[in-house]
Amino acid sequence: MGKIVIKTVTVIGANGTMGSNITGIFASFGGAKVYMISRTLDKSIAAIEKVVKSVKADSIRSKLIPGDFSMLERCVKDSDIVFESIAEDFKVKQEINQQLARLVTKNTIVCTGTSGLSVTHLSEIFPPEIRKNFLGMHFYNPPYSMTLCELIPTKYTSNKLLNDIHAYLTGVLYRTAVIVKDSPAFLGNRIGFYFINEALINSEKFKYNGGIDYIDAIFGQFSGRSMAPLITSDFVGLDVHKAIIDNIKNNTSDYTNSSFVSPEFFSQLIRNGKLGRKTRGGLYKQELREDGTKRYLVYDIDTKEYRDVIAYRFPFAEGMKKSLAVGDYRSAIDILVDNKSIEAEICLELLLKYVLYSLTVSIDVGFNVNAADDVMAMGFNWCPPMAVVDAFSGSDRFADLAKKRLSPEYLKKINFDSVIANIVPSKYDFRRYFKAK
Repeated sequence: MGKIVIKTVTVIGANGTMGSNITGIFASFGGAKVYMISRTLDKSIAAIEKVVKSVKADSIRSKLIPGDFSMLERCVKDSDIVFESIAEDFKVKQEINQQLARLVTKNTIVCTGTSGLSVTHLSEIFPPEIRKNFLGMHFYNPPYSMTLCELIPTKYTSNKLLNDIHAYLTGVLYRTAVIVKDSPAFLGNRIGFYFINEALINSEKFKYNGGIDYIDAIFGQFSGRSMAPLITSDFVGLDVHKAIIDNIKNNTSDYTNSSFVSPEFFSQLIRNGKLGRKTRGGLYKQELREDGTKRYLVYDIDTKEYRDVIAYRFPFAEGMKKSLAVGDYRSAIDILVDNKSIEAEICLELLLKYVLYSLTVSIDVGFNVNAADDVMAMGFNWCPPMAVVDAFSGSDRFADLAKKRLSPEYLKKINFDSVIANIVPSKYDFRRYFKAK
């Protein structure tokens, strides 16, 4: 099979966070000339600095060609790949694809960067002869350090193109390319936002214990994730978070459907324009004091006001950190299991459910359980589910813990025995994820 050659790329929406980051990946790792298309030429010119900064490579400037929609036809006709990275809204993408349908040739590869909309429905905007060259290419933020790229073919996508693009992503762009099915939110966000939204629901449930920062403190790096779940929500954007969970809620029907609800306080923050880091305020915000020092604030669900973030010290967490600091991973997990505090119980229960849900959806949305490990390790930098099982000393102990700590109704709902039978050893070392922080 010949190697695909990509010399020129058009990125539509190149001034956005993901558009600029992806532009940098094509230009730096791929060595491609990239036409940067934004609503205005000024936006594309300004975005060049974002692109250079995203990949830490000033040398790519000569490969970046700013443009606007008046240049779209010329850019598309000169490109091997056209990559759409605009708002996560079907109607907006439909409008752009209707324009592209008149411009692309039968040899142009067209990709959408959607994080969970139906790639098949987007492809059907194009004439039948173009659909074979259309597929989803979902990068994770920031792509320079998060190497995951979910590759989503449709029923029309050419198998040769799929294989060629997979080889290009892995061999040229150095991505961890995982082929997944065209299912709402795909695989990484399906698993990741199950965990994040469960944490969000718990923040409201335990709002009198502290709420948002209280729950995040329960899931520090000692629990196997580089960024706490609700800080992650703030990072990606509360509006993006809600769009993902709404998509899953409305278009899936498995046993976790009720886990994808949006608490009222969360919806209210979005209505008030408090969307997270990009608006300098969401679940958290940062202020500068008069003396120049930073003040870290969190939204208090009970009072509906921002307050200082609390430095919680939970005995189970402090014990885990001490054990992890000396490399005693077994002892750290034993502390989590044996501690009967409400905080340890919350942590353990969600870790158990994270693994079981990953096992369930990886077959439906991916093609094997290893895909679940790849998306969580390389898309979220969280300890992947099979590695969590390894941290718990293997499938037998993990299964025994699940039976003891989760309700019989829950286990019956997920067809526990058949799900557990899918566990395989992980290729990822859990020790790199559980840290004394």
